[in-house]
Amino acid sequence: MNHHGPEHAKSAVGASAVVADLTQDAVVIVPGIMGSELYDTVTQQTVWGLSGVSWLLKAWTRSKGLEPLRLTPEELEGKTNRIKATQLMRHSSWTPYLQGLEPYTDLIKAVRDCVADSAAVLEFAYDWRLPVSVNGRLLAEAARRHLIAWRLHPAHDVARRNRVDERPARLVFVAHSMGGLVTRAALDATHDSDLADDTRAVLTLGTPFYGAVKATAILNTGRGTPVPLPHRQLQSISATMPGLHDLLPQYACLIDGNNVRRLTPSAVAGIGGNAELAQAAADFHGKQVHVMLPGHWAVAGTNQATMQSLTIRNGVVQPHHHGARQHGSGDFIRDPRGDLRFFDVKGDGTVYKDSAAVGPAVTPLPLHHGAVASDRIALKAVAEILRDDEHLGPPQGAPGCGLEVPDLVEVGAPWTIALSGVDSLAGLRCEVADVEGRNPQALKLGWGDGHIKARTMVSAPGLYRVIARTIDGHTITQLVLASEPGTMQEVD
Repeated sequence: MNHHGPEHAKSAVGASAVVADLTQDAVVIVPGIMGSELYDTVTQQTVWGLSGVSWLLKAWTRSKGLEPLRLTPEELEGKTNRIKATQLMRHSSWTPYLQGLEPYTDLIKAVRDCVADSAAVLEFAYDWRLPVSVNGRLLAEAARRHLIAWRLHPAHDVARRNRVDERPARLVFVAHSMGGLVTRAALDATHDSDLADDTRAVLTLGTPFYGAVKATAILNTGRGTPVPLPHRQLQSISATMPGLHDLLPQYACLIDGNNVRRLTPSAVAGIGGNAELAQAAADFHGKQVHVMLPGHWAVAGTNQATMQSLTIRNGVVQPHHHGARQHGSGDFIRDPRGDLRFFDVKGDGTVYKDSAAVGPAVTPLPLHHGAVASDRIALKAVAEILRDDEHLGPPQGAPGCGLEVPDLVEVGAPWTIALSGVDSLAGLRCEVADVEGRNPQALKLGWGDGHIKARTMVSAPGLYRVIARTIDGHTITQLVLASEPGTMQEVD
């Protein structure tokens, strides 16, 4: 091995011989739910994904602000030409329950830095309201067209000559959240029998392969208690949305006395969902279990308080931050008296760890769901896999922390930030700033109810980012929407 340093290398081989480590493969970026901008071709207006906090506030705090997203009877029958997905989200966004959604700009840049030409990258925007099966078919068709076009591109042959095996390009899918389910659906051989063989790797970021209990909480909004307007609006448009039903938990999560069972379509209907859509989702997931993801690597968010199971009483969902586990025999783990044991494995705040950590290779990172596709270490994993290097995972001994914030607050009203998974104030830093990073406020942390907490308030409506930095070098973020006074008033 040559140890003479860069100057020796330059004089020995010449600067022109140093070539960037770029993949010859074609990359497809697949966003998550609410991660694509949607355009109404009838009204000729963007109905989801506009930039600016004022649009967010109007959409969520005005009655019928999201009405254009509601599926029409014609769309439910398969006539889906009204809404067009135009591009991946370029701006920070917010939605109740799912809370902050970070833009995909950093992910797109990280991918482009690894390819031979921007033409090698396909940003697959899709109408996330529709069934995953529909979007999977569209992705299969788009990925095939993309691979054919890239193999004919002049930069493709140049890139091949700089790779050890000089093979033609294959596909690499980089998918966030629901995008992982869409990717798996695309790789179903019924769409394109050769697509899996033409795929080198699939990287999923926070994908709920077994669903998320939070989807039941969204469908159940308003049952048994009034709720703020933004939450009610989300429930209203989600109740007949196939895409949301595809995110329902597909594992035994419903605690029924001293047993645990799966949600049935009738149970979904009883909490505010649609039985037919729930049955279609269950049938679809049952078939998808047999679809293999080539070269699969999963990034799973950890350390955040995450719904993992639920109980239902009189049509009202009570979610729990714990769940039951099964032995290899399939029997649930119980104590000596025969009672169920429950475990809190946490997750990314939306997807519990065991639902996202699927496959032979998993990188756990202490991140919230919306940030899994923008964190620097997650992006480093993306780059390593694209360049086909051996990926060693995140630095060991770096546990980060959990961060809990409200999803909606009011101007002038105090609210609480809580950190978990840390046992000392030493080295902790926490601040809140608007989404553009302006006017950051350092927060005073202290102990309360066994957690490290801080109290704060904001003086103007808008989207704010809470940032927590831990002594081990991790940064955890979450977005909070601040509305005018009165928005939090309960609505009948």
